[in-house]
Amino acid sequence: MTSPIVRRTSNQSGQSKKSERANSLLLGSRRFAAWAAEITLVVTSGLIPFGIGVYANSRSDLNRVPLNPVLVVTERAIARPLALPVSYGIRNVAWPTNILWTIALLAPVTLSWWQLYLLAKTGSTIGKRWLKVRVVNEQGKRPGLGAVVIREGVGRWTVPISIAYLLWRYSFAFPNLGLFTFLSLLMIVGEGIGLPSRRGRRALHDQLAGTYTIDAVLASNNKQAQSADGNEEAEEWQEGEELAADRTSQSPNLWRRIQQNPNLTLFGVGLTSMTAVLATLIGTQVYIQIQQSQRATKQINSQQFLELVKQLTPNSGATNEQRQSAILAMGGLNDPQSIKFLADLLVSETNPSLLDTIQQSLTTVGPQAIPELKNKNQFLVSELESVGSTATKDRELRQGRLQRNQRTINKILSVYSGKKIEGVDLSSTQLGQSGTSGSSFFNLVLDNLDLSGVKFKSANLNQASFKGSRFRGVGEDGRWDTYDDVMADLSQAQLQQANLTDANLSRVLMNRIDLSRATLNRANLSNARLYDAKLNSTQLVGADLRNAVLEKASLTGADLGDAKLNEANLYAARLGRATAIGTQLSFANLTNTDWQGADLSGAYLDRANLSNANLSATRLTGAVLRSAQMENVNLQNADLSLADLRGANVAGADFKGAILAPSKQDPADQFVQTPDLGSVSAVVQGVDFSQAKNLDAKQLAYICTQGGIHPRCP
Repeated sequence: MTSPIVRRTSNQSGQSKKSERANSLLLGSRRFAAWAAEITLVVTSGLIPFGIGVYANSRSDLNRVPLNPVLVVTERAIARPLALPVSYGIRNVAWPTNILWTIALLAPVTLSWWQLYLLAKTGSTIGKRWLKVRVVNEQGKRPGLGAVVIREGVGRWTVPISIAYLLWRYSFAFPNLGLFTFLSLLMIVGEGIGLPSRRGRRALHDQLAGTYTIDAVLASNNKQAQSADGNEEAEEWQEGEELAADRTSQSPNLWRRIQQNPNLTLFGVGLTSMTAVLATLIGTQVYIQIQQSQRATKQINSQQFLELVKQLTPNSGATNEQRQSAILAMGGLNDPQSIKFLADLLVSETNPSLLDTIQQSLTTVGPQAIPELKNKNQFLVSELESVGSTATKDRELRQGRLQRNQRTINKILSVYSGKKIEGVDLSSTQLGQSGTSGSSFFNLVLDNLDLSGVKFKSANLNQASFKGSRFRGVGEDGRWDTYDDVMADLSQAQLQQANLTDANLSRVLMNRIDLSRATLNRANLSNARLYDAKLNSTQLVGADLRNAVLEKASLTGADLGDAKLNEANLYAARLGRATAIGTQLSFANLTNTDWQGADLSGAYLDRANLSNANLSATRLTGAVLRSAQMENVNLQNADLSLADLRGANVAGADFKGAILAPSKQDPADQFVQTPDLGSVSAVVQGVDFSQAKNLDAKQLAYICTQGGIHPRCP
């Protein structure tokens, strides 16, 4: 690697060296400033549309659409290596947000490639041009696209970030993203400082690409001086070209070494070929032996299977004990044909002792028996539906067969919890009670189990018990909130009247789930996806729903007392007659929600977005509404006594019949003690009611005397 050939006269040579030394520090500063300008332009091109998109998404008057699939794929691609949690399922945003976030993704990519093109063709990006810095190759010319890709893509970014990532990924600090950011910056800066070389410090990216960063002004002055001295300049340029060619011929090069040592190259190619052929022969032989062993094992199992089937036929003459031994032996085979036979036998057998043995045998097989039991379950459900709902002997018989199937699945899940059942698919399986009358229905009980990774999509789990069970696991890295967290899929499942007290459902996908009249007291539902879910009359006392997505969910009559819904998204949710006493809803998105007749006494709604919400006839006594967005909210007949409205935006809010002050205490009431009106004088202090609707004289008098703002106040 050599420095670029710069043409100069002998008189100018000494002066240029002194000038180089004097400007070296200044050039380094300008290089860093140019790099910072380039990064700032790229980052700003993404942040501006992203920020506008976030603002648009907070508006309630814009139609919402599913997030662009390109953005979803990009989010997951970034999240995986950085061990970030990813939300799956439906995610709706405002329609301008979809466009703006797509621009925020494409703009930095486009601008980066444009800067690479400029650097390749002119030697300067936008930032370098501003600060008079230029990149040249060893001949002092523009570097070209290939060199620029190696310089920027490999040397400047890939190498330092890869080193930082490996140090971070296999350190005690993983998955702390802040430390990875710090290590990345440290490596990038360290790489940019450069390593000592024969001609001073030179960054790694310049060494890899064979480029130099020079002062564009100084280079331009040298060029002008050289053009003034024709003959001397031509001779020196020719000498420089010869010297550069000589140095290039002496520099180590893989292709040159191959040309100089053809025999050694031929030997290497031959050795590699022989090794590949030998490895192929050994691998083929191992594969053949494995296949032969598998065929022999399969043949032995088939013979054993046929012998066991003969013992289990009705006319075999085998005793009950012999048949039980045969059933247990068949479970030990653990192959598809034996599992299918046992699943069929579970349905057709009527001997109680043999039925228990069949269940035991299938439980021994474990999760491998679930697919066959699931198929049989769905077949039995369709058969049961075909006979109608009238209580008949045939229906009772089929109901009993289905219950045996359900109990076997229940037993397998109970015995093999955790990683052993991870990925088990029970989608569209009937494991709960239906609306049919009867007293011998099956009840699924899976309390205090690890069910992470099980797929219950569209399954019937009505009246099941999952008390204290975990539907989410840490994954292979053993850490929470990372990309490989294992989560169950409960989307569209039926869990009416199910018991999920203290269950861990954090980040679990539950879109369009039916949890009507279910019990989820103290359950962890943080970051859960509950889009369009049914939670009517559900018990959610003390539940953790922070950052949960409850868009268009129905929580009519639900009990949310002391629940945590901070920063939750309840856009267009229905919460009529809900009980939310002391509920934490700070920073929540409550736009277009319907709370008619709900009790929000003592609820924390500070900085929540209640735009266009329906709060008519609600009880908001003692609620905290500081800095809440209450534009166009319906507060007709709402009780706002003792509520704190300081900093709230009530433009367009309808206060018709709303109570702003507590009523006077009845002297005969010895139990209820209301505070003195003076103690609540600050609840509307500084609040601008000038654009509020339907304020009556009594409300205006209270607003004006308590420090509120209105044009009619004296």
